[in-house]
Parts: sequence; structure tokens; C-alpha cells
Amino acid sequence: MRRLLLASALFLPAIAASAQEAQTVPVTTLPETVVTATRIPTLANDVAAGVTVITRNEIGSRGYTSLAQALTDVPGLHVVQEGGDGGQASVFLRGADSNQVLVLRDGMPVNDPSDPNGAYNFGLGSLAGVERIEVIRGPMSGLWGSGAGGGVINVITRPGSGAPHGTVTVAGGLPRAGLVSATLSGSSGGFDYNLAAESHSEIGFDTTPKRESVYTGARNGFRSQVASIDLGYTPVEGVRFFAGLRYRTATFGLDELGFPAYDAADYTGRDRNFQGRAGVHAFLLDGLWETTLQVGHLDELRRYFEPLEAADPNQGSGYSRYNGRRTEVQWNNTLHLPDLGAATANAITFSVDRSSDRSGSFIDTSASGYPYLATVDASAQHTAGSVGAQTTLGGRLTLTGNLREENATYGGSAFTWRLGGVLALPEVWSRLKLSYGTSFLAPSLYDLFGVDSYNYIGNPSLRPERSDGGEVGWAVDLPLWGRSDGASLDFSLFENHFRDLIQFVYAPDFSSSTMQNVGRAYTHGFEAGLALHPVRWADAHVSWTYTVARDQTGAALLRRPRNQVSASLSLRPLPALSITPELQYVSGARDYLVDNQGFDAGLGFTRAGLICNLAVNYKVTPKATLFVDARNIGGSRYEPASGYQMPGPSFLAGVRLGY
Repeated sequence: MRRLLLASALFLPAIAASAQEAQTVPVTTLPETVVTATRIPTLANDVAAGVTVITRNEIGSRGYTSLAQALTDVPGLHVVQEGGDGGQASVFLRGADSNQVLVLRDGMPVNDPSDPNGAYNFGLGSLAGVERIEVIRGPMSGLWGSGAGGGVINVITRPGSGAPHGTVTVAGGLPRAGLVSATLSGSSGGFDYNLAAESHSEIGFDTTPKRESVYTGARNGFRSQVASIDLGYTPVEGVRFFAGLRYRTATFGLDELGFPAYDAADYTGRDRNFQGRAGVHAFLLDGLWETTLQVGHLDELRRYFEPLEAADPNQGSGYSRYNGRRTEVQWNNTLHLPDLGAATANAITFSVDRSSDRSGSFIDTSASGYPYLATVDASAQHTAGSVGAQTTLGGRLTLTGNLREENATYGGSAFTWRLGGVLALPEVWSRLKLSYGTSFLAPSLYDLFGVDSYNYIGNPSLRPERSDGGEVGWAVDLPLWGRSDGASLDFSLFENHFRDLIQFVYAPDFSSSTMQNVGRAYTHGFEAGLALHPVRWADAHVSWTYTVARDQTGAALLRRPRNQVSASLSLRPLPALSITPELQYVSGARDYLVDNQGFDAGLGFTRAGLICNLAVNYKVTPKATLFVDARNIGGSRYEPASGYQMPGPSFLAGVRLGY
């Protein structure tokens, strides 16, 4: 793979030179643009990375009610959720660990500083007020900083514009579930606004696998409420002040993995999340200089209550509290430069970030008569600066590059970069892409300062984890059936190398433990996709991801399936009717196995899973749509993580009203 990347890089100058002399030929491109890949609105076809955009229309037509659901169909991405809504959900991008996936909301990081790994819990991600989700695969620390070794997921809020308008959704389902949401958006004079609210509840399923003798059928319910408000004011053309607040609460049931596992009836988690941001966005110098100054704050509080239950063979009980806070200031700038000969769409970006993270965590649990205590009370600061450039040569070769230097209170400094190019070949309806970059992951506050009653002591001398990787890809849009993109095929090879991984290490006499930079890993594979548009009323999409992920010993990394296949149809037999079935296949993955009696069975491979979902929408009037969403309609008992069975068949039906 590295030889292929090197050979391709050697040919880039020659390609650029020939592109400058070539005659510009119109290229058919997708209308959608992305901002997460370069911080410059760029056509998706011109981004030198794996890109998936999930729009508001797709969220509605496919029946997604959570962020975890919306991401399951993304190529190169694997969601592992321990149970249903509320249960811990991790995302692995191209085999990278879950803490190597950076999650943004409107460009501000929202990974939880109090999580022991610094990861984001996708099991609590609501889609209320969301306009689109951009997923960028590949090393992105050169642009976004720590935790972007696998890629970046940016959840973008719906903007307010035009006359007042909104939606109301009311739905109910089986097993007992309810969903009510409302939005209001618009603008008046120099003011714009977007408001969203959602209440979601369900009785849920027992996430303990039915194959286990400890299964009791005790359901893990879920309740959440979300409210958000985004306001803007434009006093003069080209200058907009903005502010936004988002608040979420959730309560959910959990199960206990012990020795043996116990199908708990009263184990409960509660989450409270607050996000706020404010700033100004302006176009200066007749639009040549675009600048944004914003400050954001995240406050997440998670609590877990496990009362003692008489039937629990482990006699487990306890209380855990995780409070993570982050404040970040960003100054992002883009200079739009004039055309220089064959070089068009020229831009230079530069930014300065300053963030402060704090974790206040406390764990007090007991099992089989053995108490366990752990605490973290610490903070860290990060300061970073980055520069980037983008240009298009000869109307067909788009080049991008980014450099970033970040310094932290602990872990020292990290220099990262990323280079990429996309070459359009309209003569053969194709595009070629090439990219390579480096990334890093700063130690979590638990890694640095955590302590527990079993003599674990954090290591403030830890260095950041490092990684580098790249991809080579080809895409073609074939003009078939009277459409310029009647059939679209894309194929990408990717490879990533991780070093200085932070891992748990015991002292030689096992009297204490800490974290050290001792691990290495690598991943490689491919992503292949096929989209067919044979007739006006039907589309088909198939994607296949093949991933090999191993550590320095050659052993497969945990919870990374080698094969994932997704297939979906979008059928519109009537102008008002849409039918969208989805089929997902996931091969088995290496994991810590739980046997049929609920005991630890050591390392091994889980069984494959096949999941089928169906969404039906019928527009009764231009302002009213009836919908039915059915998930796991085949009743698959697939275990994304051994010992946690995915939710059983569920059904949600309701109406969406526009006004």
C-alpha cells in the first residue's frame, strides 16, 4: 500500500502539469458540499477523503431516530452498541479505535473529557434539530487536532431562514414507544432563529442474549428530552452574530456483565448534557476574507445507579459519577484568493484554537464483597494553530493541504499534516483521489491522573498516541438510462499505522499498575460502493467494507469485523409514496466472549449478523406525511458486543406535519 501511495505521489506533479494545459471539460458533480474536510465549502466529489453526507431528508425517509442508527449504513464505519438506546455505543472508523473518532457539533468538539478513553457515547446522540451529518474518513488531525486518527463526524444544526415554518412529529409504536418532536425556524429583518424540542421514550428490550441461562426478559427502558435554540443577528450584510444552546436529559436501563453476568432489573443510568456556543461570522474586504470567532462550552454529567438485588449472584452494587467539561475558543479564517492562470478556486485557511478540559469522576462499587473506588479530578489545556491551502488546477485537479501544531499542558506538542488531491477525468467519467496524513491522540485525563483502590496510578509523563495513513481511490459515474449518473461506482484502498498506543501495564510484582505508551497497531482494507438509478422512481445502493485490524503481535483487534455489507432500495412507485428497505450484514469479530451461562469464555470470535429495516412514507397532503418505521424486522439476535444482544423487532408509526 505504501509503495502504491509513493508511486502515485511521484506522478502528481506530472499530472498537475498536464492538467494545466488540458482543455477544461464540464464535469458532472453532486450538488452537495461539505465543510468538515477542509473548513471550506467544497463539492463532495472534490474532497480527497472518504466522505458520506446524511441529509435531513434521508434521516426522515429512512426512519432514523438516533445518531447511532443514522451511522450504521456509512461505509468504513462500524457501530458497537451495548444494548439499545442509552447503552454505550462506540464507533470504529476504518479499524481505528473509538477514541480515534472525533465528534463535532457545528465544528466544536463534543467528545466527553470525563470518559476514561475520551470517547463519545453515540448511544445518546439525538437527531433533534439536525440538518445534516458529515462523516470524513481518514487521518484528520492536521485540520481538527487530537482524536481524529480514524476520521471526523460533524453534526450540523439546521439553519433558520425565510418565513416562519416548522414541523411537528407524533408517533407511537411497539413495544411500547412514543416520540414527539417539533421545530420552528425562520428569519425576520436581521434576525434568524431555529428551535427544536423532542421527547422520546420506549420500554425497550432485554439486552442480555436469550441464549444465556441468566436471561430474565427484564427490559431496559429509555427516556430522553432534548431542547435547542439557535439565534442569529445580521446588523449589516456580511456580518452575523450567533448563539446556540442545547440541553438533553436521558434515563436508561442497563445490564451487568459479571461472573456470571446478571440480568439486572434496577441498574439505571442518567445523563445530563449541556452545550452552548456564541460568536461572530463575517466577510471582510469585499468577501476576500472570511472569519469566524466563536466560544463553546460542553458540560456532561453521567451517573450510574446499581442497587443491591437479592437475586444477583455477584452481589453487585454501586454509584458512579462522571462530569466532563470543556471550554474552547476558535478563530477560523479563510482567504479567498483570485485566480492565478490555470489555478482557480484558490484559498488559504488559518486558525487558532484554545481549549480547557476538566474531569471530575468518582466510582464507588462493590462485587462479591470486594469494594472498588476510583477518582479523577484534573484538568488540561490545549493550544493549537493550523494553516491550510486549496486550489484547482486546469479545472480538474483539486489539491488540498493542512499543517497543525498543538501544545498541551501534558503530553508535549504534536505536529500533524495532511495532503490530498482529486483528479477529474471527464473523458472516462471518472475521478481519482489520493491522500496521506498524520494524526495524534492526547492522553485522557484518566490516563494522566486517575487513581483507584487497586493501586492504579495515572501517568502524567504519557506521550500522545501517533498515527499515519492514507488512501487511494477511484470513482466513476456512468451515463446510463438517460442520466449522467445512472450508475456510480467507487473504490478506495486505505491503510493506517498506529504507534505509542496507551495501554494498561502492571508493575513486575503486580503491586501496582499504570498507563504506558507501549502499543502498536495497523489497519488496512477497502471500501467499495455501487449506486444505480435505472428509473425515476427507484434507486439502489450497495456498499462493502473489508477491514484487517491487528496489533503488534498480529492478533486481530477487538470488535472490528472483517466484512460489512449494506444494501438499500429507495422505491417511489407513486409520487406520494416512498418505500426504503435496508439490509445489513456484519461478519463476526474478535471479542471477550460470554458463554451461555453468563461466564467469561476468553477471547474468540462472535457470530455474524444480518439485520433488516424498513421505512415507508406516504405524503397525504403537501404538509402531512404518514410514516412507518420497522427495525430488525427479522428478529436478528446479533451481538455487536458479546453478552449484549441488539434490540428485537420494533415498530414506530406516526405523522409529520409541516406548517
